[in-house]
Amino acid sequence: MPEPEDLAESENPENNAPAVSMTKDSGGADGAVPAAGGRPVPPEAVKAIPVRHYGRWISAVLVLAVLALLVSAFADADITWATVGEYLDHETIVRGALNTLWITVLAMLLGVVLGTLLAVMRLSKNPVMSSVAWGYIWIFRGTPVLVQLLLWYNLALIFPILDLGFYRDEMNDVMTPFLAALLGLGLNEAAYMAEISRAGIQSVDEGQTEAAHALGMTGSRTMRRIVLPQAMRVIIPPTGNEFVNMLKTSSLAYIIQYGEVLLSATKISSRNLAVMELLLVATIWYLVLTTVFSIGQYYLERHFQRGSSRSLPPTPWQRVRRSLGSFRTPSQVGGRTI
Repeated sequence: MPEPEDLAESENPENNAPAVSMTKDSGGADGAVPAAGGRPVPPEAVKAIPVRHYGRWISAVLVLAVLALLVSAFADADITWATVGEYLDHETIVRGALNTLWITVLAMLLGVVLGTLLAVMRLSKNPVMSSVAWGYIWIFRGTPVLVQLLLWYNLALIFPILDLGFYRDEMNDVMTPFLAALLGLGLNEAAYMAEISRAGIQSVDEGQTEAAHALGMTGSRTMRRIVLPQAMRVIIPPTGNEFVNMLKTSSLAYIIQYGEVLLSATKISSRNLAVMELLLVATIWYLVLTTVFSIGQYYLERHFQRGSSRSLPPTPWQRVRRSLGSFRTPSQVGGRTI
């Protein structure tokens, strides 16, 4: 027999109506709230407000203000800019720039080849080979490049005659400014390249060498075919930096009268007394050369990163586009970028 309370509830029609909850949890998957008539009530529209990066705008304004002050200062300075433009493509300056590029390439080739050999010697189990390589690196890394250039250029003071048994000549005729610059820059660079190459070789897992030896490959063949190709990914970036640095370090060769771009600019300025103008010309040439080779270094690094990274680094143009759009962080709302 039903209880009196159950009979009262069944007779009251209002108690049989479905209850409607206006809480958020009772809504459907899309957040809509069911109404009594069965039609959902749409949720309130979401208004996404992008994050404001005021610090970026303030820092950009400050940097632009400093740059404007520098440009204004140089514009009002006592510099004959027409002279700068006149000597940019002067025959003497262009020849000096080509000499700078030539001595840089040759010195880097000498440094890379000798540095790789020194790295292998340093890692050798032969104590004589490793000790000689360590002593070479210690001497050439521990003395300034300028001192080494002067030592090579003045070698005739202690060795007037070069006698190799099969070749004999006066040292002054042999040790020209070009040869002194090549030996001074190249042998010094070899000491740094030895450490760079050693770090690249040691970055390759030892299991690679063990597997190559298990296949019957000799030590030299393993180094040439297995280790060095994998070490290039580590060696290339600092080598590119060393090349760019060599372009600038070659300016020290003017002290031994090698005809690079700085010496060419100095000779012209000694005749027309346009010292600052010719120094600016040399500066522009150094900037052009370093910029061109920096771009080449970037794409070379990008080439060797294939297969080792999930995604290649962005190109310079992609970086510029990203930088221009970095003042406001976009927001994703409903699959739409705001």
